[in-house]
Amino acid sequence: MPEVTLDQGTIRYRDEGSSEGPVLVFIHGALVDGRLWDPVVERLRGSCRCVVPELPLGSHEVPLRPDADLSPHGVAGLIAAFLEALELGDVVLVGNDTGGALCQLVVTGRAAPRIGKLVLTPCDAFEDFPPKAFEGLFRAAKLPGGLAALLAPMRIRRIRRLPLAYGWLTRRPVPDDVTDGWALRALRDRGVMRDLRKVLAGIRPSVLLDNAVKLSSFEKPVLIVWAREDHFFKLANAHRLAAVFPDARVEELADSYTFVSWDQPDRVAALIGAFAGVESQLAGSVAA
Repeated sequence: MPEVTLDQGTIRYRDEGSSEGPVLVFIHGALVDGRLWDPVVERLRGSCRCVVPELPLGSHEVPLRPDADLSPHGVAGLIAAFLEALELGDVVLVGNDTGGALCQLVVTGRAAPRIGKLVLTPCDAFEDFPPKAFEGLFRAAKLPGGLAALLAPMRIRRIRRLPLAYGWLTRRPVPDDVTDGWALRALRDRGVMRDLRKVLAGIRPSVLLDNAVKLSSFEKPVLIVWAREDHFFKLANAHRLAAVFPDARVEELADSYTFVSWDQPDRVAALIGAFAGVESQLAGSVAA
C-alpha cells in the first residue's frame, strides 16, 4: 500500500482505477478497514479513481502517534489533511457506519471545498452516535482492559458471525480473511488498541447533534443509500438527513443490512456510479 505521513501519523491507502474518471474517496467505520468497500470498488474502478484510506478506527495496521487527536473532529481533520496531502478536489466522498458520521463532519469543516458530492450509506446521525446497541462497546472502552476483554472472543471466527459482532451488519457472510483483518489487529497491537480506545471515547450524541445544524451549508448534491432492514441505523434518520441537506435524495435498499457494499454491491455501485456521472462495471440496474 502507498502511504502518506501527516502530522497525526502515517495513513496507508489504496489508490486504483481510472485517472480520467471522477475521484471517489471511501470512508469506513470502526472495527473495519478499507476492504469494507472492496465489492463496490471492484465495480467502479474501471471508470473512476477509487481512493480508500485505512483510518485509525481499530482495524488499521499502523498506529498513529500517541498524541494524535482521535476525537470525531480530530479524525475528520485527519481526513481533510489526507485529501490535502493527495491534492484531491471535486471528490465524491462516500461513508458508512462511523465513517458516515465522519463524512458529515468533513463536509462542514475545512475540507468542504474539496468535496463535490457526498454519499451516505447506513451510518450514525443526530442523537444516534453511537446507536444504543453498541453502548456496551463504549462502556468497555472506559474500563482498564475492558475493551480487550470484550473483543477477545472475536478471535474465534464463528463468534464474529453472531448478531452483536458482525452478524447483523450483513445479511450475507463476509469472508473470514476479511474479518480476520477487522477483528484481530487491535488485539495484536497495543498501539492500535490505544487508537481505538481514543476514538470510542470521543463518540457522543452531542457531536452530531451540534453538527446537524451546519449540514444545510453543504449545498452540493447528496445521495443517501439506506437499508430498510438495518438493525442499527434507523431508516427515519436517512430521511431526516435528506431534509437537512439542501440537495439530497434517499434511495432505499431491500435485502440488505448496514454493510450495503457487501450485501448489495451491484446496486450500490450502480447508484454511486450514476451519481458520480459514470457507469459501474458489472453493476445492476439503478432502477432495481
